[in-house]
Amino acid sequence: MDGAPEVDTLRSLKRISDPTRARILRLLLEAPDGRGSVTRLAERLELRQPTVSHHLKLLREEGLVVRAQDGRTAWYSITPAEVDRVAELVHEDQPSDDAAALDRIVTDLATRYRGILAPESIDQYVRDSFDRLDGRKNRASLTSAFAVSRLDAVLRARGERSAEPEVLFVCVQNAGRSQLASAILRQLAGDRVIVRTAGSEPADTVRSTIVTVLDEVGTPLGGEFPKPLTDEAVRAADYVITMGCGDACPIYPGREYLDWDIPDPVGQPITAVRAIRDDIEGRVRDLLEHIVRERLVNATTTD
Repeated sequence: MDGAPEVDTLRSLKRISDPTRARILRLLLEAPDGRGSVTRLAERLELRQPTVSHHLKLLREEGLVVRAQDGRTAWYSITPAEVDRVAELVHEDQPSDDAAALDRIVTDLATRYRGILAPESIDQYVRDSFDRLDGRKNRASLTSAFAVSRLDAVLRARGERSAEPEVLFVCVQNAGRSQLASAILRQLAGDRVIVRTAGSEPADTVRSTIVTVLDEVGTPLGGEFPKPLTDEAVRAADYVITMGCGDACPIYPGREYLDWDIPDPVGQPITAVRAIRDDIEGRVRDLLEHIVRERLVNATTTD
């Protein structure tokens, strides 16, 4: 029946919305052996055993928990087929410790860029990246990836990174056209070209139709996600390709700017999105040939 998964999820959320049941599930998920008895759970929760038994009964009725008898003790664990869904639901129900996550990211990146970038600069970029990704799911991990991209762009703009040409694709939401172009160029160019994307008004996620039409031609999107347009991304680029974002992109000398007039795939049927993909692929192939020719000319001139 259409909509059944959503109904199941909402019902599960209702079950987990009770703080005691959420804590029971969290304890079961975090238990070293993946299980817990009424006695053990009651002690951890500082509740009476009948109360814990009542909540476990409701969770069993929902199919989120299974019961196994071992001698005189009944053990409860997360239903194997529901572990991922329960982990996601419980995670969403549990407040995240943003401060601790950011401190960990800063510490890890300070190790990564030791001797290259000052810890104070890393801290600034991490916290600014976190602020720019407000409201995103998996915000901490996205912050880490976004900060790394920005820090690498800073180094490249200083001339402290590899000499491969860099292309920046920019559209409004960084969820459609720019993602199509970047995925196709990465597939065609491999390590010969550094590819980045950004959006003047980025969405939360890449559109599902974009993932679908890329998958149809065997082109992976990878771990890409919509990112805000930043000054350092433009400074690091050799080629800046804009698609419908108007004057949002700053202009710096020494970069080649192209504006591709391509329809926005938002709200378009899948057949139209395929046509947009094919149009972009042709432009990307031409762009890659142009980049290769320019590099050959520059190399010959240098020699």
